[in-house]
Formats: sequence, structure tokens, C-alpha cells
Amino acid sequence: MKCPACHNLMIVVEHEHIELDYCVECGGVWFDAGELDLLLETMQLGSDVLSLDEVLTKAEAQVEEKKRKCPICGKKMKKAAIGHDPEVLIDACGRGDGLWFDKGEVGQVIAQLPDKSTAESDSQGRIITFLGEVFQAKD
Repeated sequence: MKCPACHNLMIVVEHEHIELDYCVECGGVWFDAGELDLLLETMQLGSDVLSLDEVLTKAEAQVEEKKRKCPICGKKMKKAAIGHDPEVLIDACGRGDGLWFDKGEVGQVIAQLPDKSTAESDSQGRIITFLGEVFQAKD
């Protein structure tokens, strides 16, 4: 699959049955439809925290950044601002094929997820550690 940002071929990174497409050139990551929900489920967080459907219902972010094309369908993707302090600008396929995060954006979103305690924190910690290492999330 080609990167929507720099057009280089991406590699597949797998962890606990979640396969993400990662661009080693620019550091961006593509979540196919359902992969974000699977990740949040693995972290024992509900899809009410963040979902593709939620992103698609948000108003289009008015930014000067050029629209990127979905690596699945080739259509221009919607720009959406998610999270807070800071808001993270991501790209979402209007057909629902998936979400694109530029380098560091996955880490910014992970840092904003609500904390879970007790036994759930171990599972969440493993996922956050994995994603942090691969996608350069910062504490």
C-alpha cells in the first residue's frame, strides 16, 4: 500500500492481531476500518472514546494542509480535528476505509486517552508501549 503523505510503500506492523500500515519514510500510520476499534477494545476502552464513525460526523477542519488521497479507494480524505490540548488533525476516508495519522499523531491521541486502572492497565500498558515504540508516542 502506498503512503498517502509521501507516496512510498508502507510496511505492515502487527501486534495482538492488529495489522497497521506504517510508512518508514515519513512515520505516518494507516488504520484500516475496524482496526482502531480493535485497538481500543484491546486496551479495554469503548469505541465511544474514538471511532471512525465519530470522526466522519465531525465538521471538516478548515486548514491549509493539502487533502490526501485514501490509499484504499483513492478519493480525497476529510480533515478532522480530534482530541484536545492539542487537537490532532487526522485524515479520514469518507467511504469509511480508514484513518491516516501523520508522524507523532498516534502518540498524541494515545496520550489523551482516559486512564484505566487495576488489571486493565496491564493490557493498556502493553499496547501503549508497543505503539509508543513504533509510532514514537511521548509521555
